[in-house]
Amino acid sequence: MSTAPNRRAVAVILLIPLMVTLALWAFAWPAARIAPRDLPVGVAGPASAAQQLEQRFEQRDGAFDVHRFDDEAAARTAIEERVVYGAVVATPRGPHLLTASAASPVVSQLLREAVTASAPEDTPVRVTDVVAAPPGDPRGSALGASVLPLALAGMAAGAVVTLMGLRGARAAVTLVGSAALVGLAATAVAHSWLGVVTGDWWTEAGVVALTVLAIGSAVAGLAALFGPRGIGLGALLMVLLGNPFSGVTSAPELLPEPVGVIGQWLPPGAGGSLLRSVAFFDGSAAGGAVLTLSLWALTGLAAVMSARRVPTTAEPAAPVREPALTG
Repeated sequence: MSTAPNRRAVAVILLIPLMVTLALWAFAWPAARIAPRDLPVGVAGPASAAQQLEQRFEQRDGAFDVHRFDDEAAARTAIEERVVYGAVVATPRGPHLLTASAASPVVSQLLREAVTASAPEDTPVRVTDVVAAPPGDPRGSALGASVLPLALAGMAAGAVVTLMGLRGARAAVTLVGSAALVGLAATAVAHSWLGVVTGDWWTEAGVVALTVLAIGSAVAGLAALFGPRGIGLGALLMVLLGNPFSGVTSAPELLPEPVGVIGQWLPPGAGGSLLRSVAFFDGSAAGGAVLTLSLWALTGLAAVMSARRVPTTAEPAAPVREPALTG
């Protein structure tokens, strides 16, 4: 009796617990280790008072990356340009905390607690939300939940293109067309219906489309290079790692090192950061994310365009011509 079925059964028995363990590590470990790591914050005000504020931040070694600003106006500008997540302004009436819940509600709450705890007793802390999260998503949970559907949409597009045996220009057009439609549909839901994002409608649709295209092209490109196993590799990168490493639900600087950095190199993290920039900050600090997504999309499309078309199981194989008999 052949032992091949038995070997396959053993492989499945061992593979499933391994995948579950990997998924728990990827999703649960970063969430359980949320803490500031070189989190960009600002201090402003008179030199002596600002220095005291800076020293309080620096007491937590490695937690904050402190920027000094001359006054409150400069600190507000830095927040609006996504240079810092928040800033503390020293005033005669006590510290004035500037936050941006649109950048990260988790960071805003963290700064509020940190500044309140370090302020002198009976000293009120005034808080101003410079760039507030939209009323439709005050805690940022809906925006964070949008990363996984986009990753799944890109995965589906890349897998379908591969399984249908599409290559060359036809595959590229299919990936671009599906990404564009997803961008329109997702923006109609998130912007027009739910009010989760509040920037320019067409810019947001373009960001969603570019994110889905980067993921779909990467999956299809990996499949073109490595065969059907490339789809599994794409799922590992884009869903199992890209989604929990994106930092969209908190902030990349709150994730364990180097998870936050790796997440921004993958399309889900870059797409989430870019969508936040165009939705709430008029595109500030968007250059790096645009470059990352463009590189993934162009590299994947190049691999798909250069790959030889493989017939699907539904298509008849090309007939083999027998050599003519001579003599």
